[in-house]
Amino acid sequence: MTFNQEDAWQYLVLWEFLVRAGMEKEFENVYGPEGEWAQCFRRGQGYFGTELSRDLTNPQRYVTIDFWRSQAAYEAFKLQHAAAYTAIDKKCEQFMVSERELGRFERVGLSTEIRELKTGN
Repeated sequence: MTFNQEDAWQYLVLWEFLVRAGMEKEFENVYGPEGEWAQCFRRGQGYFGTELSRDLTNPQRYVTIDFWRSQAAYEAFKLQHAAAYTAIDKKCEQFMVSERELGRFERVGLSTEIRELKTGN
C-alpha cells in the first residue's frame, strides 16, 4: 500500500502477532489487506487500509498497520461494530501463539492545510 500527501490518514494502530506453525497462510488470508479484518474495517468511516508484514528472521512473526483518518474514527468504528470485531477476533484465536498491540501513533509532517482540507477541521 502506498500513500501520498493527499491521503489524510492521521492515526495508525500497530499490532504484533506470533502465529502457530503451519497456520501462516490462513493468518495471512484473514489479516492481509484484502482479508476479513480489512473488510470489517471498511465498514467504518475514516479507514484507509491495512498493511501486513512478515519478519524475515522469524517466519511466524507478523505486524499489521491499520491506517485511520483519526483516533476518533477508529474508536467510533470499534463502538459501532463491536460485535463483528469481537467475532472475528475470537475466530482468529486459533491462529495465534500470541498477539499484542504495539502502539497507536499519530502522523507527523503532513501540512496543516492538507490535513484540514481532508479532515474538515
